[in-house]
Amino acid sequence: MRIVGGKFRSRQISFPEDMTTTRPTKDRIREAIFSALGDISNTICLDLYAGSGAMGLEAISRGANMCYFVDNSKIAINTINKNIANLDIKKCTELLFKEDNAAINQFINNSIRFDVVFLDPPYIKNNYDEIINSLLNNNLLNDNAIIVCEANRDICLTCLNSFNKVKNYKYGEIKVTILWR
Repeated sequence: MRIVGGKFRSRQISFPEDMTTTRPTKDRIREAIFSALGDISNTICLDLYAGSGAMGLEAISRGANMCYFVDNSKIAINTINKNIANLDIKKCTELLFKEDNAAINQFINNSIRFDVVFLDPPYIKNNYDEIINSLLNNNLLNDNAIIVCEANRDICLTCLNSFNKVKNYKYGEIKVTILWR
């Protein structure tokens, strides 16, 4: 697996060896997602359910100022930490070894707001709507925020009226929904 664009383009990144907890987003899908996003420089990102951290690492490579990586797997956190060290980007990252709601509570308590959020929870969890509503209701999204949801099926969202633009993409069995505020 590699970074597909930006200043770290073509640099290899590790992914957790325990594939029961992580599905790394394929290079071609990441490339398509970031092409759809456009310029994300000077943004603050959240890679929730980060796994290898590929989405957040890609964002930093493409000019994001900061990325918060959240995962509840020690294997994933160790892998992300290794990738951060290999790219020498510790100063623009924060790693949280937490459950999703605990991380959201920490962001609320610290008044952290995001410009770009990557959501790729375990498919069985299917909590996209809950998480997005929590981000919205707790004022954790900046005015022009973007949310990227990756799933293996269509996802039902009750919050679509909170977004100006919604695009759905399909890459084989993977479905990506991008929401723009």
